[in-house]
Amino acid sequence: MTSPLLGFLEGPDLVIVAVVIMVLFGGSQLPKFARSLGQAKKELDAGLHEDEAHTGSTQAAAKVESPAPDQRAEPGPTATS
Repeated sequence: MTSPLLGFLEGPDLVIVAVVIMVLFGGSQLPKFARSLGQAKKELDAGLHEDEAHTGSTQAAAKVESPAPDQRAEPGPTATS
């Protein structure tokens, strides 16, 4: 099964892409590149989870703070000239 990101690359095509990446970045830079990609993915996941937690608590607070329909203030009379 292929991943959705590389769904169109199979077999020899994948080898060609790997060789081109090796030529562009060099063999010594690939581990550093892979490590930084992994750290970026971890930070992205942590940020998404933090945002979900923040959004959930904000929605819960909004439900608590909103007045019930029968407790809303009635509009007062307006001044006419």
